[in-house]
Amino acid sequence: MFTEFEKYRKAVLSTDVTWFKAASVTSFPENGGACVKYKDLQIAVFNFSRRGEWYACQNLCPHKMQMALSRGMIGSCETEPKVACPFHKKTFSLKDGKNLNGDDCTITTYPVKVEEGYVYIGFDQNY
Repeated sequence: MFTEFEKYRKAVLSTDVTWFKAASVTSFPENGGACVKYKDLQIAVFNFSRRGEWYACQNLCPHKMQMALSRGMIGSCETEPKVACPFHKKTFSLKDGKNLNGDDCTITTYPVKVEEGYVYIGFDQNY
């Protein structure tokens, strides 16, 4: 049995991607995030319209194990897109999940594509 945090670690992307149709682009606030559910995972999806980019990551903040990242503030650290947990202010790269505060905890990120007005999130087909 996986712990809540281990479920996200298991969803590592391989070459076999399943594209999940999350929602229409209008369902996500500009320069903000929203949460969608895929199987037993909560996924934070960000419409970073200032950069013209979309990102997805686990919604679970690994610092205090709270489902909160979709409500976090997005911004940039130099050229790196980031999200800050709204409770703990820990910041994570939206590209690779690295903790930008220098801590050991990281998050899982997922590929995103937008087609015909819908946002799709890529998952390992074995999840």
